Amino acid sequence: MTIGPFSFAPGVLTALLALFAALGVGNAVARRASVNVERALWLCAAAALLAGRASFVARWWSGYAADPLRLLDLRDGGFDAPVAAIAAVLCGALLAWRQRPARGAIAAGLAAAFLAWGASHLWWTAREPAGALPALTLETPDGARIDLRTLAGQPVVLNLWATWCPPCRREMPLLARAQRAHPGVRFVFVNQGEDAAAVAAYLRAAGVELDRLLLDRSGALGRATGSPGLPTTLFFDAGGHLVGRRIGELSEATLASHLQAAGAPAASAPTTR
Repeated sequence: MTIGPFSFAPGVLTALLALFAALGVGNAVARRASVNVERALWLCAAAALLAGRASFVARWWSGYAADPLRLLDLRDGGFDAPVAAIAAVLCGALLAWRQRPARGAIAAGLAAAFLAWGASHLWWTAREPAGALPALTLETPDGARIDLRTLAGQPVVLNLWATWCPPCRREMPLLARAQRAHPGVRFVFVNQGEDAAAVAAYLRAAGVELDRLLLDRSGALGRATGSPGLPTTLFFDAGGHLVGRRIGELSEATLASHLQAAGAPAASAPTTR
């Protein structure tokens, strides 16, 4: 994964791996049986994608209502994996019932997809650093030093960003509004690798006001939390335990879902304009 506009969330890579596994194994079994299952497997993948996305959008519709076209942008990570899995199984069962000679190949393809998804999920989970606020002390733009561990006591959102990162700049107004709307959540904006003058110049030009702005000139927080790209947003509950991670740009809906998982109090004001 790379930093900046080409960062990919683990969920996207896991889904792609599952798709390639389904097509590879399913087609291999189909060739031995002299049948064609590629269309069936693509239909199952489409059913999973649509069902998983529709379920998430339905639960967090308020985050898309102001800009319905945003629901087509799957890069925001809004997806219900359990619903997608059920849809894939139901689609596969229906197609296998209708295409008896291809039953074995369809079943093999779906089994490969679930095994690949499970293995990938376990691998990402194993790479996840210890889920607690890092033992790091960072500076504010005016030189004060803040120990990140002292932020516990309320849900915490750590946003790793840089002024040169396009998705960071796009999500910043949303995060600034969320900070004002959620006084019971400690939003902390940790700039990666830049000095105070560059950060201040960017925020002034963009017209964005942020509280709890910290500077991480050496990128220590990214290394400590295993964050592979920017933007990365980490969500901690009031006890300081990591409960969510978003690699890539946040939408209002994905932000709301992560805040709920962190136990954030309800917003005191809308986060949209």
